[in-house]
Amino acid sequence: MVNLADANHDAELLQAQAHVWNHIFNFINSMSLKCAIQLGIPDVIHNHGKPITLSQLISSLPVHPAKARCIPRLMRLLVHSGFFAQAKISEDDDQEEGYVLTSASQLLLKDNPLSVTPFLMAMLDPILTRPWHYVSTWFLNDDPTPFNTAHGRTFGRTVAKAIAKAFPQLDCIVFDLPHVVAGLQGTDNLKYVGGNMFEEIPPSDAILLKIILEKREAAVILAAHISPVNNWLDLIIGPIG
Repeated sequence: MVNLADANHDAELLQAQAHVWNHIFNFINSMSLKCAIQLGIPDVIHNHGKPITLSQLISSLPVHPAKARCIPRLMRLLVHSGFFAQAKISEDDDQEEGYVLTSASQLLLKDNPLSVTPFLMAMLDPILTRPWHYVSTWFLNDDPTPFNTAHGRTFGRTVAKAIAKAFPQLDCIVFDLPHVVAGLQGTDNLKYVGGNMFEEIPPSDAILLKIILEKREAAVILAAHISPVNNWLDLIIGPIG
């Protein structure tokens, strides 16, 4: 005879294990989606104009022949996640199915003005995912953010240097409180300037506001009234005081 108490315990234990395992492997969902975007799968399906078969999809992707057998696994996962769906190739053929986009994957197309692909790729970049591995260490030290713990510098400095390196023709400024930028060394097209955003802002053609909290509304209003007066682009990054 089955003991109901034991049966209930087993069911509860199974559910608990499934819950833990789901959290352990949750990263597979986001990384599989990143992989699909890097391979161009959403655009390949979209450009095909009709449901695309697995063989057609594989032949359209720049994958190594030895890895082609793994594409079905990737697609099964992405279908399960709701990013792709399967539909009949034609009404005359009840057997063969092809992949089509869903509303979610339409937001991943390169030409879609509402595309979230750039944001997705940025958020899943190792530079931004690495700090999550240091959260416990961050709780034990006096670093301001896990990003500092992981990379040894602030996020603002990292962004500024990345933009300055990518666009050497721009003159960039990291504008922060004087004690924050004191002693920091710039580069050929990147310099650190101390000050207070509510008192005076260096003339610029574009501004990237960062860490806008209690004074957010005032900061946005202030930024909206800044007029570009230079022929170059100044990048201003930092807290506003």
